[in-house]
Amino acid sequence: MGANNGKQCGSEGKGSSSISSDVSSSTDHTSTKAPKHAATSEDSDLSMRTLSTPSPALILPPSSPPLTQPGLVNGSSTSSSSVTGETIAMVHAPPAGLLRPETRLRPPKDQRQQAPIDLLPDHAFLQIFAHLPTNQLCRCARVCRRWYNLAWDPRLWRTIRLTGDLLNVDRALRVLTRRLCQDTPNVCLMLETVVTGGCRRLTDRGLHTVAQCCPELRRLEVAGCYNISNEAVFDVVSRCPNLEHLDVSGCSKVTCISLTREVSLKLSPMHGQQISIRYLDMTDCFALEDEGLHTIAAHCTQLTHLYLRRCVRLTDEGLRYPVIYCPGVRELSVSDCRFVSDFGLREIAKLEGRLRYLSVAHCGRITDVGIRYVAKYCGKLRYLNARGCEGLTDHGLEYLAKNCPKLKSLDIGKCPLVSDAGLELLALNCFNLKRLSLKSCESITGRGLQVVAANCFDMQLLNVQDCDVSVEALCFVKRHCKRCVIEHTNPAFF
Repeated sequence: MGANNGKQCGSEGKGSSSISSDVSSSTDHTSTKAPKHAATSEDSDLSMRTLSTPSPALILPPSSPPLTQPGLVNGSSTSSSSVTGETIAMVHAPPAGLLRPETRLRPPKDQRQQAPIDLLPDHAFLQIFAHLPTNQLCRCARVCRRWYNLAWDPRLWRTIRLTGDLLNVDRALRVLTRRLCQDTPNVCLMLETVVTGGCRRLTDRGLHTVAQCCPELRRLEVAGCYNISNEAVFDVVSRCPNLEHLDVSGCSKVTCISLTREVSLKLSPMHGQQISIRYLDMTDCFALEDEGLHTIAAHCTQLTHLYLRRCVRLTDEGLRYPVIYCPGVRELSVSDCRFVSDFGLREIAKLEGRLRYLSVAHCGRITDVGIRYVAKYCGKLRYLNARGCEGLTDHGLEYLAKNCPKLKSLDIGKCPLVSDAGLELLALNCFNLKRLSLKSCESITGRGLQVVAANCFDMQLLNVQDCDVSVEALCFVKRHCKRCVIEHTNPAFF
């Protein structure tokens, strides 16, 4: 009987219930091992053939208490074997004498009353399932045969999102892609996004699985997965030609983005060696150096968003390469890159009117000279973060005020040399300011804030924490900028 059940499961595509079981256990947030009483392919398949609805034991969450009779699942005898550290229950058909009376006397299927939820049409189920995270969707596939078919509808699987420090993400990706490739062997044509942020157990093996099975991938986020290396990243960008969004922030072993050697050798010089990535986040990739940035820029010429926060080994020389090879860069962050100075800003300024977003926060070597370069050539700048640039003075604000009238967000916190005079020049020219941070600017007083409030009516956020600002000035701002949220440290102002 057990052998027959196994054959029946296999007829549904390599064990439909088995795959659902493996996936849901792999994508559990709290444990990478399936509980010993979890339902498996034979158990689920047998239950669906003998009962109108699945046994409660089949849909219990992993945290449920164990059954009171080990070795029996709803009257079925089980035997378990450990494979790669996980317990798999092998379920056999129970003898006729052990069947419960209520099971044997259950009326025919066409005479049973359906549960209210079963009356919903398929499209309603699909709309509900579309809002579920990956692990919950996999669990739904284990409820019954109808839910299984609906939960694995290809339209629900454009995105795989896995999270959790304890998650065996390599195995989860292998099981998921294997199931999604069932109708189109070896290829997941619908999958476009994979997010495994914070899954510290992700290794190169998991990324190789994605690279081999997901040629239509457009977005990959592996932030905080510090076990992956250049080799796996190269494999993904080489096999996924449509990849546009790549987030490898916190992946300290990643020092470059390039094609694999095999792919590079196949491409002719006329074809070029280009990668279609437009968004690249390499925040906290501490090992990235100028030469690595050179390779990235030379291969990813379509970049429009480049974030290099806390890439502490980068220098002014490295900033030349994105400007040379990636003229379309609109957003650039080099915050906390301690070796970046005014010379680096002079290179960045060559992006001219295309640059909209720039962050040089805590780059202590930047002064008014570098800000003048940016203000003079990047007149369409909308966002500037210069927090902690202690060399910035009122002269720097004057350059911004006269050349960047479309500025909407400015952070000049912890710039002790900025005073009311520079703030007034800024307010009289940049009427579109919506967000302004003056945190810990000791020279700012209520006079400068009143000028800002009187001219920038659309102000939405004002940070004046640790500034010497009176309650009267804060009230003045509130009267003139009614939608403005004021962050302050004055206990007398409510």
